[in-house]
Amino acid sequence: MLGKLIPREGRFFDLFDRGADLIIEGAFEFRKMISDLSSAQKYSNTIKDIEHKADQVTHQTVEMLHKTFITPIDRDDIHQLITRMDDILDLIEAAAQRIVLYGITKLPAEAFELSDVCVKAAEQVKKTVGGLHDLKHPEILIQGCVEINRLENEADEVLRKAMAKLFQEEPDTRQVIKLKDIYELLETATDRCEDVANIVEGIVLEYA
Repeated sequence: MLGKLIPREGRFFDLFDRGADLIIEGAFEFRKMISDLSSAQKYSNTIKDIEHKADQVTHQTVEMLHKTFITPIDRDDIHQLITRMDDILDLIEAAAQRIVLYGITKLPAEAFELSDVCVKAAEQVKKTVGGLHDLKHPEILIQGCVEINRLENEADEVLRKAMAKLFQEEPDTRQVIKLKDIYELLETATDRCEDVANIVEGIVLEYA
């Protein structure tokens, strides 16, 4: 229906897809990184390169916004969507950097759980954002949004469990501070995924 109402600048959707692909790539690299901490620097560098590519996608999107008179969806939605997507990778990259800077050589199981949730949320972001190309089946997009919200709640629960365990069992205060920082960055990445879902849900309600 959207295509019948207004002219579409298809490249916006292509850039969303590219940004989502990079989020998945970064999330997978992070999960590999924490499974191979002896090569943490190598993975951190790779994630940094991925994040740089995502920045370029964001810049291209904003530049196109300035040059496009009629956009396929609301201009603010486009800007908010690409910005929140960029934030996801920023946070993953920040967590990767912390692991290297803090000299982390071992991570608790909860870090792996949070990483897995980030990967699943990234996959849902890709699926949900990809659905904006065609709003003939809005129910599919809404289902994706609901799943992202569920995953964010799961990340909240893992974070609470991780923090409780950390303060109860970790005797080294410095280690508590380091792990708390990494946990919170990963959980916040899922918050930004939820922001993406909320923006997509608003677009669906407006245009579908």
